[in-house]
Amino acid sequence: MIRDITLGQYYPADSILHKLDPRVKLVTTIVFLIALFVADDWVGYLVATVFLVAVIKLSKVPFHFMVKGLKAIFFILLITLIFNLFLTPGDVVLVQIWKLKITDKGLHTAIFMAVRLIYLILGTSVMTLTTTPNDLTDGLEKLLSPLKKLRVPVHEVSMMMSIALRFIPILLEETDKIMKAQIARGADFEHGNLVQKAKNLVPLLVPLFISAFRRANDLAMAMEARCYRGGEGRTKMKPLVYAKRDYYAYGVVALFMAAIIAVRVVL
Repeated sequence: MIRDITLGQYYPADSILHKLDPRVKLVTTIVFLIALFVADDWVGYLVATVFLVAVIKLSKVPFHFMVKGLKAIFFILLITLIFNLFLTPGDVVLVQIWKLKITDKGLHTAIFMAVRLIYLILGTSVMTLTTTPNDLTDGLEKLLSPLKKLRVPVHEVSMMMSIALRFIPILLEETDKIMKAQIARGADFEHGNLVQKAKNLVPLLVPLFISAFRRANDLAMAMEARCYRGGEGRTKMKPLVYAKRDYYAYGVVALFMAAIIAVRVVL
C-alpha cells in the first residue's frame, strides 16, 4: 500500500506536458478541479473524461502507474460510496435491506461522488508526475507573486509546499523500510482489533517521527550553511518564460471550461 502512493513523485518522460510551464499546469489542475464540481450530469463528466484521458495520453506516463495511486484511497472511496448509496433519500426505492434503502438518487449520487474522487486524484497526479518539485515551487511563487504587495511571504509558502511534496516519497520509503524491519522483529500490523492495531503502530510511528525530525534538522542546517535567508533579494537562474505552446494550452483549457459551463447551462 505504501508503494502505491504516487502523490509527490515525478515521472521523467519526453512529453509535451513535461515541457509546459509549471504555471500552466497549476492553473489547468485548478480549472479541472473546479470543472468537476461544476459538472452535474453524465454529459459534463463525459467531457471531463475525454479531457483527462487526452491529458494522460499526452503525458506519456504509464496508465497503470497513475492508476496505482488509487489503491491508497480505496477505503475512503468505499466509505464514500456506501454512505452516499444508503443514506441519500430518493423517490424510487431500488433495493431495501432491513432499514437500509438504496434509492435512485442514492445510486446516482454514489456513482458521481466516486467518479469525482477518482478524477480528483488522477488530475492532481498528472501535475505532480509531470512537474519537478523545483518547477512547482517556481510556478506557485510566480502565480502568487501579486500577494507580495499584501506582505504575504509568497516565496516561503511556496518553499514549504515544495519541501512537503518532496518529503512525501522520502517518508513513504522510510515508512516501508521501518515496517519491514519491525515485521522481521516480530511486529504484527495486520491482525487484532482496532485498539490492538493502534497499539501495534507505536513501533512504526516513533522511529518514523524521529527520522522525520532528523531529516528536517539536516535540511535546516544545510539551508543555513548555504546562507538561505528567505526570498528577499533572491534571483532565478532560469526565470519562467511563456512559450507558444503554453498559450495554446491556456486556450485548450479555456475551451474545456467553456464546454463544461455550456453543458451545465443547456442541460
